[in-house]
Amino acid sequence: MDGIRGARRVHVVGSGPNGLAAAIALAGAGRRVVVHEAEPTLGGGARSAALTRPGFVHDVCSAVHPFAAGSPFFRTLPLAAHGLAWVDPPAPCAHPLDDGSAAVCERRLDATAAGLGADGARWARLMAPFVRAWDALAADVLAPPLHRPRHPLLLARFALAARRPAATLARVAFRDAPARALFAGMAAHGVLPLDAVPTSAFALLLAATAHAVGWPVPRGGAQRLADALVGVLGARGGELRVNDRIESVDVLPQDATVLLDVTPRQAERVAGHRFPERYRRLLRRWRYGPGAFKVDWALDAPVPWRAAACARAGTVHLGGTLAEIAAAERDVAEGREPERPFVLFAQPTRFDATRTPAGRHVAWAYCHVPHGSTRDMTACIEAQVERFAPGFTRRVLARCASGPADLERHDANLVGGDFSGGSHRLVQLLARPRLLRPYATPDPRVFLCSAATPPGGGVHGMCGWHAAQAVLRT
Repeated sequence: MDGIRGARRVHVVGSGPNGLAAAIALAGAGRRVVVHEAEPTLGGGARSAALTRPGFVHDVCSAVHPFAAGSPFFRTLPLAAHGLAWVDPPAPCAHPLDDGSAAVCERRLDATAAGLGADGARWARLMAPFVRAWDALAADVLAPPLHRPRHPLLLARFALAARRPAATLARVAFRDAPARALFAGMAAHGVLPLDAVPTSAFALLLAATAHAVGWPVPRGGAQRLADALVGVLGARGGELRVNDRIESVDVLPQDATVLLDVTPRQAERVAGHRFPERYRRLLRRWRYGPGAFKVDWALDAPVPWRAAACARAGTVHLGGTLAEIAAAERDVAEGREPERPFVLFAQPTRFDATRTPAGRHVAWAYCHVPHGSTRDMTACIEAQVERFAPGFTRRVLARCASGPADLERHDANLVGGDFSGGSHRLVQLLARPRLLRPYATPDPRVFLCSAATPPGGGVHGMCGWHAAQAVLRT
């Protein structure tokens, strides 16, 4: 009986959305689950804190959560019963241009098309098959690469649409600058040069989520998502421990199953002595992607956008034209900090007044930088905001800048500032960290469940859910 009880014990190292998803799935299957978190608060990349002034709630890492709202696993959980409320901005995303106009990705596909002029019908034709069938598409694209597709024709259509790099597809599919820029901004979320093959897949998925489920923010901050997941886990009998850094899996019960919500570098450090040298070399060869430089602001008023439509968007992409965005992302890939970076900007208090004192606002932005960059990009980021919102810096009450080293100190998984768990280059996007049995390790009691496993980065919990299924199969 002791062996049976031991086999049903599970320890999860790391409390990011994937670790919590794995823990919830296994607790729901009758396992006795303990989650160990090194930091004082749970949530990994989904945390909030007063980074600038007391009473101003900032999202420490992730801020906008389209994949959480559209996650096949999270959507099965009673997150609302544990305090999560989604706030859905009227427009998921806006992309301002220098002439004072903005391309807007509206919640409705037909409304987006209406705003894109001659390219509207082309945008709708490209996106409609994936918007209409988002649930079916998500089930396949958020699965491991080697799986039997539930909807093979839909997946084949998606692969055909995404076969060309984003820079090429944008020029082929659209004629005018606004639609091309809007597509390029979506693609740049992949943290790759826009002439890399997977970038169109990122753009298509993000646009499809915008129209199918929106790009919502959790009311009260990203921490509320993590807290709701913790609430579900607690209701299923799971135990959580904070300030509990696991330096070696040997401190955990030897007969328990261990899931590591960590990247390959940490996995090799805490469990490598249990693996053969060949697998350890695989983990050491893992390629991390570019880093991020992030700035949080406390503001005395809303952002003064020149293009009024930007005020309706939860996320604003600041980078100008397709050519400018491609140049900035190419600089990053080649090891240079761009002078005019592509900036991803979130303004949650336009739609959620619970995060600040009355009449005040917070905003959050980041740009991509080379892995481990030490350059302060605050001035470059604020210059891009001022470019499209003149007078922005006069509204800043306080700011908090975080470079790659700061991000990694906050969360050891953000190696060199990489928040994606590893580069999204095509080979590694498929083999995370290996093509066959990606969640299992050579030790039958140790599994991986972080964003370094399929389907990769994003707050969707599917890496954890798939890892949990791998545990249950064994």
